[in-house]
Amino acid sequence: MSSLTDTFTLSNGVDIPKIGFGTWQIPDGAPAYDSVAAALEAGYRHIDTARAYGNEASVGRAIRDSGIPRDDIFVTTKLPAEIKDYDQAKTSFETTLSLLELERVDLYLIHAPWPWSDMGSDHRDGNIAVWKAMEEFYDAGRSRSIGVSNFTVSDLESLISATTVVPHANQIRWFIGNTQDETTAYCKANDILVEGYSPLATGAILDNPDLARIASKYDRSVAQICIRYLLEKDVLPLPKTTTPSRIVENADVDFAIGDDDLATLDALVDTTA
Repeated sequence: MSSLTDTFTLSNGVDIPKIGFGTWQIPDGAPAYDSVAAALEAGYRHIDTARAYGNEASVGRAIRDSGIPRDDIFVTTKLPAEIKDYDQAKTSFETTLSLLELERVDLYLIHAPWPWSDMGSDHRDGNIAVWKAMEEFYDAGRSRSIGVSNFTVSDLESLISATTVVPHANQIRWFIGNTQDETTAYCKANDILVEGYSPLATGAILDNPDLARIASKYDRSVAQICIRYLLEKDVLPLPKTTTPSRIVENADVDFAIGDDDLATLDALVDTTA
């Protein structure tokens, strides 16, 4: 087994590959198509996109063109954060499936609890409304699992108290020094898988001397240490790169970080803010 073929099991029994290939900020067209094709060629079987990324069409085409059986690829996409209305959520989902040219997705997420233009605003009622549409997609088998992204404990509690299906996953910004301990603990206590986006802090921690020292000790890159750290914490990493060699490198993380080094990493503070 390897990190690319190992899986976490969601609370509903669906298996999700332990490393996902992220496509945030990869433009539609050749960049998205070529990077997803390279990831699939390298052995990734979990591709993460979003309606907001504007690249669902190219991501879907790369998946279809890969020759890999559809059931062997786990596809995640997301409802735009601005949509907080039941009918609009249903329309958006149909658009997403049309762009991907897939009959179903494997995980569908609310991209954020609030519109990006009004971060922190209260949209609890809207989230409940769109979740009820998502429960319908789930019940119909059009999304094999459903979840959220960027939700805090209070966001999760509000949603869970008013709906039927507990989110299967919560995709949050998670990297060494920024581990969202309260939200992570809540998710684990409620059997909600934590997915970590920006596991390399969008590159901001790659020059950290403490990380460089530990990486040298294991004869690994800093990026590999960063990604392995999430796996050591049972958090699903979603590294993103368009460079084929780094696509391969980011998945080559079949090693263990020792307890002393994990403690050092646990103690690092976020200097990227």
